[in-house]
Amino acid sequence: MNTLADMTVDDLRQLILDLLEEQRLTGLFGKADMDESAFVIEDEFDPRSLAEVFDSVERNRWTPPPGSPTPSEMIRQDRDER
Repeated sequence: MNTLADMTVDDLRQLILDLLEEQRLTGLFGKADMDESAFVIEDEFDPRSLAEVFDSVERNRWTPPPGSPTPSEMIRQDRDER
């Protein structure tokens, strides 16, 4: 499809839904600093053993600081602000 004139009504509806979803996500998380290709997961062979992968996950795990709100508290706060 090169122009809107080439689109079907369903194509146009999907385009509008995609744009609305993009706007919603941008409002929630801000604009991504990466292009779309950064989000594409390619099937590449990972030479690491499963134990090495688990060790990497453990080393790179992030723990929120003490006193941080729990996810359910954040959801409630967001709901109450709306």
